[in-house]
Amino acid sequence: MALLDPILKPLIRSGSLRVIDWKGASTDYGDGSGKGVAIRIHDRATAWRLLLNPQMEGGEAYMQGRLTIEEGTLYDFLDLLFRSLGLRLMSYPLSGVTERIRGLMRRFRQFNPASRSRSNVAHHYDLSDMLYDQFLDVDRQYSCGYFLTEDDTLEQAQAQKKRHLAAKLLLKDLDKDGTGHRILDIGSGWGGLGLYLGSAFGADVTGLTLSREQHELSNRRASEAGLAERVRFKLEDYRQEQGKYDRIISVGMFEHVGINHFDEFFQKISELLTDDGVAVLHSIGRPDGAGHTNPWIEKYIFPGGYSPSLSETLHAIERAGLLVTDVEILRIHYAETLRLWRERFEQKRPVIRALYDEEFCRMWEFYLITSELCFRHQGLMVFQIQLAKRTDAVPITRDYMTRFERKHPPAPVPKHL
Repeated sequence: MALLDPILKPLIRSGSLRVIDWKGASTDYGDGSGKGVAIRIHDRATAWRLLLNPQMEGGEAYMQGRLTIEEGTLYDFLDLLFRSLGLRLMSYPLSGVTERIRGLMRRFRQFNPASRSRSNVAHHYDLSDMLYDQFLDVDRQYSCGYFLTEDDTLEQAQAQKKRHLAAKLLLKDLDKDGTGHRILDIGSGWGGLGLYLGSAFGADVTGLTLSREQHELSNRRASEAGLAERVRFKLEDYRQEQGKYDRIISVGMFEHVGINHFDEFFQKISELLTDDGVAVLHSIGRPDGAGHTNPWIEKYIFPGGYSPSLSETLHAIERAGLLVTDVEILRIHYAETLRLWRERFEQKRPVIRALYDEEFCRMWEFYLITSELCFRHQGLMVFQIQLAKRTDAVPITRDYMTRFERKHPPAPVPKHL
């Protein structure tokens, strides 16, 4: 299709892509190698929108059936595009102007006061419980797993992730008087991590969430497990929390904070953390410095969301007066997590279609695939940063993590929620 030549000719150098237009005419791109992929664009307006704004229109056109896959699968098509892009930004007419506008707008788009944060969270996390039951693990961990082998199941990877985080928190078994650590879990999800820390280590855990669905289920789980006296979950913004904690953990929540609030977030951690305490932050990170959220993801999946670079995050940590005592980069772990989610999602697609509709299924299919491919081909990663106020709050070598994980088995997998 000649209209898309300015994008596709310089991009698709290898591989095989055929584009069929609304009149049935086709244009081939690439060198003909590899698995053949063909797409059909059903109207001229869609072609123009793809030319002018492919980052938004690609997802919307697939969702709405204006772009369909004629040969291969959506994964095959997007994998070809992401492999061709690598770490480069997509170049298209007006791309320079569009990128500058998005850069200028990013602070406005990521302005997340408490009221806006609550509505943003509800957009994604207050969907039907049945949706998440279809593709997450039984404990409903909605963040990157930790794979020790390529054959690990989703349940194994998520159990290993919880143990790995516990090791970085330097958790100890119950003290002689029967008490454990006082832990704050910022962004506690459906409660799985907090319940594990409370049951396995006798910790007193307070979890914070802005999702009403998560809040209700988490507290019900704590009650059913007999842990309600020492594990509780609050429907509260992290900025409202008071008190002191000797351990603070935040997993998969920092991506919702927004660049305007990084200083506020880490200053709050500094305020809540005891002088000898330890905190761990687990977040998706971008590899290319300051940027902005993909517009389709921001509109349909995570409004107000932003995956920060490591450099942006470290600067905010330094300004808050906290010390970085350990950093670990997880690269392919999230790609494998997303692959397993995607496979389960496809297996349960008829159930999900009955809950919502086919357009919703195509939206989530596009989201899960593009997210996976960003980790495989575009340098997206997860970073885990350990923080403290004192240099002697953690041992001087990392051996303690290995010893901890050898001593403690992975978190037990619950039979049901």
